[in-house]
Amino acid sequence: MNKNIIKKGLTEKIIKEISSFKEEPSWMLEFRLKSFEIFKSKPMPSFGPSLKDLDFDSINYYIRPQDKTHTKWEDVPKNIKETFDHLGVPESERGFLAGTGAQFESEMVYHSLKEHLIDQGIIFESIENGLKNHEELFKKYFGKIVPASDNKFSALNSAVWSGGSFIYIPKGIKLDMPLQAYFRMNSENLGQFERTLIITDEDSFLHYIEGCTAPVYTTDSLHSAVVEIIAHENSRMEYTTLQNWSKNVYNLVTKRAFVKKNAEMYWLDVNLGSKITMKYPAIYLMGEKAKGEIQSLAFAEKGQNIDAGAKIFHIAKKTSSLVLSKSISKNGGISTYRGITKISEDANFSKSKTTCDALILDNTSISNTYPTNDIRTNSANFEHEAKVSRINDEKLHYLKSRGINEKEANTMMINGFADPITKKLPMEYAVELNRLIELYLK
Repeated sequence: MNKNIIKKGLTEKIIKEISSFKEEPSWMLEFRLKSFEIFKSKPMPSFGPSLKDLDFDSINYYIRPQDKTHTKWEDVPKNIKETFDHLGVPESERGFLAGTGAQFESEMVYHSLKEHLIDQGIIFESIENGLKNHEELFKKYFGKIVPASDNKFSALNSAVWSGGSFIYIPKGIKLDMPLQAYFRMNSENLGQFERTLIITDEDSFLHYIEGCTAPVYTTDSLHSAVVEIIAHENSRMEYTTLQNWSKNVYNLVTKRAFVKKNAEMYWLDVNLGSKITMKYPAIYLMGEKAKGEIQSLAFAEKGQNIDAGAKIFHIAKKTSSLVLSKSISKNGGISTYRGITKISEDANFSKSKTTCDALILDNTSISNTYPTNDIRTNSANFEHEAKVSRINDEKLHYLKSRGINEKEANTMMINGFADPITKKLPMEYAVELNRLIELYLK
């Protein structure tokens, strides 16, 4: 069999082939096979967009673009390099990043970290090399934050995971430049199942950025990632996603962080593409005075159903959280905020605030808000507010009276609506987001 391509569909034999190609230890193969059984037994989600047209048998679960991950850009195969050159990945690495990973199809093709950071004990490797080179640390956390049994798609990822990053930031190390991973699906009917595992040790800091794209095909592809994060005491973890999948991609992911005493977790999530997205980054505030923040922006247009939100679980006392969700719907697009905030009996004197803002640009688009709030202590301070609006006619008239045409005025107001999220992005990504919004508004 060609090592680079496995036939479509999912069977126990295919899972064994993936594990064999990766030369994994026996415990990982056992983990995969158990996860496959869980996947088969789990029902499809009972909420959110319909997934009835998702055909698991039509998916390629593994396409290997090259034999190994390279640490030098010039060693990456030319056709893959040209794709990432066009996306600006190496240019970003030279400009403002501490390290970069690039995934093409099912594998990381490139992973690089500046040498002086390696000397500090920072680990930034492909997930496969993380397993091979740091098995004890890897095994301690892998599958513990997002177990295979969590949902059908976490089980699927656990069975067929391939690609992604393994990151460890040692005690006391504060990385002042971001690490980035870029994920590209370039083939038709592809399933991409990267797995990211990040550990920030005590009193450390990391900002991790991921970008996602895919070309347009007439048939559907599936992206089903799992992200596991553990933020130890007094550490701060920032995770930024800028997603621009094509409209033939099902984007069904599970992202979760455990946050210890005095630690902070910050998700910044921007969703502009895909056919269907179901994504609800979760934070478990497990230590006293832990903090969590989730800010998101979704843009849904014709043929898109973006079902995204946030999950916050206050487990320890004096914890705090903030959720800011913004969505824009155009030309019949459907945008939904779906969130959970739970403050447990033991989370005394905790604080939480959720704000949902939706902007609808026409009479055919839809915006939904489905919050679930479970507050189990009287000492908590909890706020929730939601607002749906349209383009303000008075503001539009004012801008037009100043010589700005209607299209430019609309773009200005939409960029203003998105600004609270945009300004949180690094400058290079903020510029890219504004450019993408302008393209979506054409």
